[in-house]
Amino acid sequence: MTSTPSPHPRLALYDAGDRPAPLPVCDHYAGVEARMKKSLALQAELGPVFDVTLDNEDGAPVGGEMDRAQMIAALLGSAENRHGRVGVRLLPLTHPAFGDVLATVLRAAKAPAYLMLPKPECLADIDSAAVAIAAAGGAAVPLHALIETHGALRQVFDIAAHPRIESLSFGLMDFVSAHRGAIPLSAMSAEGQFDHPLVVRAKLEISAACHAHGKTPSHCVVTEFKDKQALQDAATMASRMLGCTRMWSIHPDQIRPIVEAFAPSTAEIDEAIAILRAAQDAAWAPIRHADTLHDRASYRYFWHLLQRAQATSMAGGAQLPVEVRAAWFDPAPEAA
Repeated sequence: MTSTPSPHPRLALYDAGDRPAPLPVCDHYAGVEARMKKSLALQAELGPVFDVTLDNEDGAPVGGEMDRAQMIAALLGSAENRHGRVGVRLLPLTHPAFGDVLATVLRAAKAPAYLMLPKPECLADIDSAAVAIAAAGGAAVPLHALIETHGALRQVFDIAAHPRIESLSFGLMDFVSAHRGAIPLSAMSAEGQFDHPLVVRAKLEISAACHAHGKTPSHCVVTEFKDKQALQDAATMASRMLGCTRMWSIHPDQIRPIVEAFAPSTAEIDEAIAILRAAQDAAWAPIRHADTLHDRASYRYFWHLLQRAQATSMAGGAQLPVEVRAAWFDPAPEAA
């Protein structure tokens, strides 16, 4: 009698396959034209293992927002945007040039991969921005938002639940500044931002809200871009302790260390492969591995770990074995 092949992990593990593919673990910000072009060239070299966000907010000189928007639109539509993983940070909704910048960006020959909304004060701001973006022709463009105000943090679970939101990021410096000196400057540093209770609490609220609604929590910047160890420590803490699955980069030298910190280790990958192979052989029934019991709850964890390994492998993460990639990642299985 011929046995029925055990289904692919995406089809066997219930909700393991009904979410979109995870976003790249690094979101690289560029606000100067030369750095924008350099970032796109690096993305073309490494592949879409990190996103590039072209900054039309803090990166634009006051009064030069429309010139910057036109330059960003040209870069979006250029051959340098090879992989389509380029987003744009817009102006705040209340800025008088918000609508004009938005229309310019959306007229680009290639649509942005996402639009970042800075400084929302509440869920109503997200709703208003989503309506304006849809009216301008961007109804299909995912929205990201910066949680950097007291009001947005207070409503972060509602914001994460918004159907247009794909990811939430923490705006460290604006959040600290919003406390009008009550949080010391040291809380903006690579080390201090993991020590101050109000800052850590904000990061945890954002991460919890995103995971509750299947969205991506993105960690904030490390401004000491020449201190590789500080960045490595911060990225490891963000990934391992705060539940973030994405992190901002503000210098090209930060991209690889972030990818490496967010990538699973070789030991973690080997364990995940062994457990998932045994589980598949058992038709996804519970198994015993190294004197530990596993079932579909832990199988989902290990499957997500391998997905992260696959996504980070091209930019410094550990490589999946060829046979694992062939069996589980190339090509994707058809839905049942």
